[in-house]
Amino acid sequence: MAPALPDGDPAPDDGALPDSATRDAASRGFGIYLHVPFCTVRCGYCDFNTYTASELGGGASQRAYADTALREVELASRVLADAGMPARPVSTVFVGGGTPTVLPADDLVRMLDGVRGAWGLAPGAEVTTEANPDSVTPESLARLADAGFTRVSFGMQSAVPHVLATLERTHDPRRIPAVVRWAQDAGLAVSLDLIYGTPGESVDDWRASLDAVLATGVDHVSAYGLVVEQGTKMAAQVRRGDLPLPAEDDQALKYEIADAALGAAGLHWYEVSNWARTPEQACRHNLAYWRGHDWWGIGPGAHSHVGGVRWWNVKHPRAYAARLEAGLSPAAGRETLDPQAVQLERVLLGVRLSEGLPLDAVSPRARHEVAGLVADGLLDGRAALGADGAAARALLTLRGRLLADAVVRTLTD
Repeated sequence: MAPALPDGDPAPDDGALPDSATRDAASRGFGIYLHVPFCTVRCGYCDFNTYTASELGGGASQRAYADTALREVELASRVLADAGMPARPVSTVFVGGGTPTVLPADDLVRMLDGVRGAWGLAPGAEVTTEANPDSVTPESLARLADAGFTRVSFGMQSAVPHVLATLERTHDPRRIPAVVRWAQDAGLAVSLDLIYGTPGESVDDWRASLDAVLATGVDHVSAYGLVVEQGTKMAAQVRRGDLPLPAEDDQALKYEIADAALGAAGLHWYEVSNWARTPEQACRHNLAYWRGHDWWGIGPGAHSHVGGVRWWNVKHPRAYAARLEAGLSPAAGRETLDPQAVQLERVLLGVRLSEGLPLDAVSPRARHEVAGLVADGLLDGRAALGADGAAARALLTLRGRLLADAVVRTLTD
């Protein structure tokens, strides 16, 4: 079950933005997130806003979804123009889910064409889709590449059958090298996503998954520690004792193993859970989130942020379609971030990046805590001192990455 939407202020039915949202807009990047809320099977650990065919009910369908999403693209274009937002081509597009590639490739292409028609794509724009390994063919990947997609992120999660079975993933891990090759042959950059800390996953299992990833030669890897979210099937299994949680230090050990293996293979961390072979191969769309740029989220449950105003759409595809068909914004609520919230988010997100967080971004009280964080091995001492003429910054060590939440708590008021 997807988590409840946050509390907030009522969102206007026409989606209009306050004048403050346009301030300094030209200095910020602009991206589009397209949420496709459909999956063939709901995985037991998943709490994303996704639906299988049996969960949808009347009034919503995969067949009509592209047209529905394009209505929100039109709304977004109109709202930004009415707000006097300077014309900005889209720097990044990310199609996520769910499993976007359960839709026909032509539907994904039509959605991208709608974005291109509304704002244009910046030269060299990054256009990514997520995909399951069993939801693509050589032909579908070639169709996406020909239409302007530049990147695909496959939800591999593990190379070990019993781990995939616990996660309720449906693909055959032996298919991974083939889908990577198909995507690369089509001219797409490829990222592989992994999950570590699944109940029953041994250290040897985790090493086998990393070895399988590195054997493909991909240039980007994401690795996330499993979080058992309340309300999911897996949480119920854990509560009943059907699935034993790993030992407390299991995820920390596996993170260290991943960082060492990926680093030895020439992939470098640029965010706590992400590694790329070069800075150019980092996911620019996600970097835009972490750097506080603007994005409009299209789709049920999608979140948006423009100029310090954040809003979120109604969750169910049926309610989302109904509002757009009635000519209304699908937004369920919104908030305008005050300076304290902006500051908190800058620290919360910025400290996770390998570029580090400038120490002038934290309060004087927090700066007094930096020496202690260095002494505890959580922050890099040379970076904190501004060695080699660089600006002083909070840069996580490997241990600091394992305890990033504790560092953030210390650096915020």
